[in-house]
Amino acid sequence: MKKKLLIDVDTGVDDAQAIMMALASPDVEILGITCTHGNTSLDNSCKNTLRVLDICGRMDIPVFRGCEYSMLDEKREASDFHGKDGLGDSPDPNAPGLDKLQKRKAVQAMIKIVKENPGEVTLVATGPLTNVATGMVLDPYFPKKLKELYIMGGNTESRGNTTSCGEFNFVADPEAAYIVFKRVTCPTYIATWEFSCRNSLPWSFCDKWLAQDTDKARFMKKIYKHTQEVIQSAEYEKETVGKPGFNTCDCYTMAAAINPSVVKASEEVPVSVELNGKYTRGMMVLDYIGLLPNKHKVTILKKFDLEIFKDMLMSALK
Repeated sequence: MKKKLLIDVDTGVDDAQAIMMALASPDVEILGITCTHGNTSLDNSCKNTLRVLDICGRMDIPVFRGCEYSMLDEKREASDFHGKDGLGDSPDPNAPGLDKLQKRKAVQAMIKIVKENPGEVTLVATGPLTNVATGMVLDPYFPKKLKELYIMGGNTESRGNTTSCGEFNFVADPEAAYIVFKRVTCPTYIATWEFSCRNSLPWSFCDKWLAQDTDKARFMKKIYKHTQEVIQSAEYEKETVGKPGFNTCDCYTMAAAINPSVVKASEEVPVSVELNGKYTRGMMVLDYIGLLPNKHKVTILKKFDLEIFKDMLMSALK
């Protein structure tokens, strides 16, 4: 049987890469894609998701509009990294419009899809967790009916990429991340900021990846140009944890969800998210000594089989 995926995204460039990886997997059935605020505006997130599906010839997959703001009605974007439109400021006048979205809203769709497939849905969340948290608040049975949850976000060493101590997805909606970790009961896997940095790939691989003679590769080369220049800048390299390189954060999460054998090392620990710290708001807290109320252990990814990962990335653009 194919693995049933529900994907929650704030589609910037790395979300696009992750979606394409899932689309290329023969062992995966994508039940729907829900969009949230984050890397770019919600409208752009929705448009970008439709654009990716269009280039991959998969407009049959339903796309749902989700939350426009965080739980506290705050807004944070990453246009400096992904471009103002979220896809490297490389517009396509022929891209599908918002009229292609489903009428049902994202949170309602999440709850319905999971209810109709109890214990079978793997939810992959690569943006702020606003949609996921809202679903858990509206339907207490929603997290209990999930098969597993994969999250890109958080950090393990208080090394931030948005604030001194915070990773973007969790800083963009700390309350949502807090709620998810308080309510989740299914097996949960987290690909953190430091993890993705320490498992980055050489730029020579990225060049080979983008050089494939396909429409998908040409599309990716166009939308990734701006982000690649940012990552290769001296300023960004100073902020990066570990050795700088090609780091497609969301693809690590997606790869682990599709093929768990790609994970070569991990650890289990209860976690929460700091909400009130002056400098640490949005930071993920790891409770190694069992003092926090959260007792549900999540799996923190530590090491990847990079050869398997490379093959999955190459297949995404074939």
